[in-house]
Order: sequence, then C-alpha cells, then structure tokens
Amino acid sequence: MSHRPYSYRDDPAVPRFDDGGPVFVYDGDCVLCSGFVRFVLARDRDARFRFCAGQSPLGAALFRHYGYDAVDFETNLLVVDGRAHVRMAAFVGVMRRLPWPWRLFAVAGRIPRPAGDWLYDRVARNRYRLFGRRARCLVPAPDQRHRFID
Repeated sequence: MSHRPYSYRDDPAVPRFDDGGPVFVYDGDCVLCSGFVRFVLARDRDARFRFCAGQSPLGAALFRHYGYDAVDFETNLLVVDGRAHVRMAAFVGVMRRLPWPWRLFAVAGRIPRPAGDWLYDRVARNRYRLFGRRARCLVPAPDQRHRFID
C-alpha cells in the first residue's frame, strides 16, 4: 500500500498532531519496543524524535491509516516528512538520525529488503515470548514528557 506524503492529514480518523519532525510509533506493551524508545531518548541529543504508543488514539489511527493492525502490532512506524517507514526501514531510519557511533547501525539498511523484513518479522512475532510484556505503557520521565504524543 503506497501513500502520498502527509496523506494522514486528509484522513478524518487521524487526530491532528505536530508532524514537523520524525515520529516513532511503537507497541507500548512490548518490553523490547519500550526499551528501544528509552535507548533512542538517551542518545537523541538534539531531541529530534517524538514518540507515540500504538495503544494511544493517534498511534492506533496511524496504524490503521497505513493498513496495519492497531491491536496486534506487527511493526513499528517511523513517520518522517509525512511518509511511514516500517519494519527494518523504520529501525534503519531511526539509527540513521542518531549521532555516532549509533549511526553505524544504519548499515542494516544494506540488507536486501526481503531478508531484512524477514528477520524483523521473526523478532516481532516472538518479542513477547523473548523479551516480555509490560503491565502498562512506558511512562516518560517528567523532563521527557514533551517528546511523547498521546
């Protein structure tokens, strides 16, 4: 499914939000996903990224808009310049925007897409069994609350 940039702005089911920078939509119940958000928060010195749990009204609306299940999350979304990146492309897109040495992990983008997405899907399908499930979504520290979209 291909969408033109910022197509969600015309979708009445998607609440308005500040899309002036990269927005990472993640499974807030997933320990691995929440851990990745904490990893990015600690390394994103320029505070480029904003975060949104898939369980929030906006997160669920974005998943549905892009044709993904808004309950049983199969991927994270990275929305940049009005376009959604999924699976391995979402991971690579985040890593590419972090400072050195973390930017080196963007080399994963050189993995052919089918192989990278296959690997991503294997981890995603087993993430609760391998890493666990949170009893509640990640609660950001007060000084980072402004980086989260409800």
